[in-house]
Amino acid sequence: MAKKQKIFVLDTSVLLHDHLSITNFKSNDVAIPITVLEELDKFKIGNDTKNFSAREVIRFIDKLSGSGSLQEWIQLGKGLGKFRVVLESNPREINAEYVYSVGKNDHKIINAALYLKEVEVKREVVLITKDINLRIKAKALGIAAEDYETGKVSDVELEQSSTYNVDGLDSEVIRQIFTKGKIDENGLLGNKKVTNGYYILKNGKSSSLAFYNHLSDQIERIEKEFIYGIKPKNAEQAFALNALMNPHIKLVALQGVAGTGKTLLALASALEQSKAFHQVILARPIVPLSNKDIGFLPGDANDKIGPYMEPLWDNLKFIKAQFGENEKKHKAILEMEQSGKIVITPLAFIRGRSLSNIMFIIDEAQNLTPHEVKTIITRAGENTKIVFTGDVHQIDTPYLDENSNGLAYLVDRLKGQELFAHVKLEKGERSELANLANDLL
Repeated sequence: MAKKQKIFVLDTSVLLHDHLSITNFKSNDVAIPITVLEELDKFKIGNDTKNFSAREVIRFIDKLSGSGSLQEWIQLGKGLGKFRVVLESNPREINAEYVYSVGKNDHKIINAALYLKEVEVKREVVLITKDINLRIKAKALGIAAEDYETGKVSDVELEQSSTYNVDGLDSEVIRQIFTKGKIDENGLLGNKKVTNGYYILKNGKSSSLAFYNHLSDQIERIEKEFIYGIKPKNAEQAFALNALMNPHIKLVALQGVAGTGKTLLALASALEQSKAFHQVILARPIVPLSNKDIGFLPGDANDKIGPYMEPLWDNLKFIKAQFGENEKKHKAILEMEQSGKIVITPLAFIRGRSLSNIMFIIDEAQNLTPHEVKTIITRAGENTKIVFTGDVHQIDTPYLDENSNGLAYLVDRLKGQELFAHVKLEKGERSELANLANDLL
């Protein structure tokens, strides 16, 4: 018996999350309510990723329709289903605007799905939205509703550690790594051998921190060394600094809860390598509190963005505090700030730039979409290193979650690639109080 094709109704959040989403439902049909076209029109102006996505979706629909009518089903392409715009939003049986409230776009979108369910009685109609509350409202009225799953990372992949424990090694192996600093891999790592992988090698009470160098096919010892006044306090921090300082690794993802030292380590390594780059840029996406635009805040542009950038400045101040005012490295940091060699800025302020000869650190990367992460990386020019830091369990944007954000997507897709390293920082080092909060609250 042939599998019954479905009709997927997409809301605006899906199209802004992935402008190619219309074509990602295989042979099933795809519909968008007329209300979504109105919302896309509002989002089309601007330089943010959501504005880019809105423009791309509008162009795609325009090209798809040609001179025909969007009220009729239009073939999306070979092996794909059909597409149409749903104008009707007054279903006969259940009306979302009567049940909830009149005039709200979310309720008009639900009504479009309810209308299709009435007229397409032999088909299953499913509403696809990134908005959790919209999914709940739709289900309450009998409409199947799901999240947009493309690009989502499984819970198993999400919780995997980036560090591998290798027990039971011969004591001579541990001794050689300590005395020579490296040893040929020769199958020592077994099925745990991963390109740019990090290991805790053990033999009884003896252990060593190590890195697998795929270029030489050797296991290399890692030392806990000071980098611009900052010394790693645990194995994962040592691994992170190794990835950050390795010139062969061009893309690094540092994942961990608050207080694990992600941003501090990235900034310290950037300062240490400042001579290798023309500029060090430390940026973070601005996610306004309570979903209000930053325009409501008082003051000029710098006053508005200041509170969002303060955590980054705090890291720089902490590193400066490791040195006296007359010490060479303290003066070097001040000089880099004054000359623009080091820049701390909202991510939106550097969109569209070509990134050459730059060490680029993106903080709070869990608040980026997979498309935004891809856009940043594809702008990398010669001699550029990009570092993403964040905690996938601390999402501040309404349409992302721990499985669908850009940081989780990056780690899932690039793990094991020659230019990429991922380190998951497990232990908080900010304070005992911060650790207590992370563990128990």
